[in-house]
Amino acid sequence: MTPLLGLFQLGTQEILILLVIGVLLFGRRLPEVGRYLGKGIVEFKKGMKGLEDDLDGGGSTAIRPEAPALEQPRPPQRVATTAPKFEDNAGAITTPPKV
Repeated sequence: MTPLLGLFQLGTQEILILLVIGVLLFGRRLPEVGRYLGKGIVEFKKGMKGLEDDLDGGGSTAIRPEAPALEQPRPPQRVATTAPKFEDNAGAITTPPKV
C-alpha cells in the first residue's frame, strides 16, 4: 500500500457517516451532483488520453500541418529617399540643408 492510500482506509461506520452528511448537505440535488461529478471525471480522462497521445507522438488521427520551409534571408537593400520638406510658420515650404 502507498502512504496516500493508507490515509483513506475507511471502515463501514465512516462511510455511512459520510453518506449521511452528503444526503444532509445536498438532499434532492444529490443525483445532479453525481451526474456532474461523473461528467467531470469523463472529461478529465479524455484530457489525459489526449495528452498521452500528444506525448507519444502517434495514435492521433488528426492531420498535423507540416512546418513551412524557412526562406533564406535576403540581403538588406538600400532605398533611395528624398529629404522631407518642412513648413515654417508662414506656410512657406523649405528644405533642410544638405550635409
